[in-house]
Amino acid sequence: MDIFSSFSQPFLLAVTVTSLCFFIALFSFRRFTPSRKQHCNCASSNSDAVAVPYLNGGVSEMMEISQSPAPVVLADRRTGSSMMEELVPEITTHALSYLDYPSLCRLSMTNSLMRKAANDDNAWKALYHKDFTLEQVSVTPSNGWKAYYAATRAIVIVNTEFFNIVRDKSIQAMRRFWLNADYVKCIHATGELFSGYNSVMQSWQLIFNWEQGLNFQVRDVRARVLTDMAWVTMRTSVDIDAGPFNVTNVFEFHSGQWYMVHHHISVMTGDLE
Repeated sequence: MDIFSSFSQPFLLAVTVTSLCFFIALFSFRRFTPSRKQHCNCASSNSDAVAVPYLNGGVSEMMEISQSPAPVVLADRRTGSSMMEELVPEITTHALSYLDYPSLCRLSMTNSLMRKAANDDNAWKALYHKDFTLEQVSVTPSNGWKAYYAATRAIVIVNTEFFNIVRDKSIQAMRRFWLNADYVKCIHATGELFSGYNSVMQSWQLIFNWEQGLNFQVRDVRARVLTDMAWVTMRTSVDIDAGPFNVTNVFEFHSGQWYMVHHHISVMTGDLE
């Protein structure tokens, strides 16, 4: 079991912010600690040395300094840059990888520096692979991994709503859930194909008329999201004699909402894990 699953989200957020502050302090200490090696030219007899008065205005006591100016310690620091920006990117990404979706969103609202770190594409890519699947490691989302994570999370929530409707046996909710189109299709576990919106709704009405309710246990959810289409594959177990099942749900995006256009469920065959 992941050790971090036992901690609350606020605790993980506090640990991440503390870690970032520690790295900033360590980086600052190592960068700006003055060199221990100092040169004293008070007794120098070099004829090229220039005598200058002390800053208090006295002229009777003089000190000699070399004409070669000492290097400016902060000269190489970029103007306007921050400690956060100069941290090694891998350190920031690694620290943020311990956060979940809500914590990463809350971190981005703390200040501008945390917002920049929390919006880093690599952090969202790591979170996507942790929460969803590594199957899409080669995918390059056109709008970045943050937007792709949000779209995938949205379609997974919609997919969960479908199973809630089936558990509740609500034909009204099922009617709203499907796209009202002639090309929608549904293949139930019996293998029978229903094509067209009205035919599909009639098939669900027959299923909901059963006295026995259906309680799905869903696992191995895998989602793929395009601009206006998405599909989700998963394995389900149902509290009836048949099963387990392979399930594929296909959705289309219309007028700001995802609608189901295809549902296919079939009994798994072969060796089961």
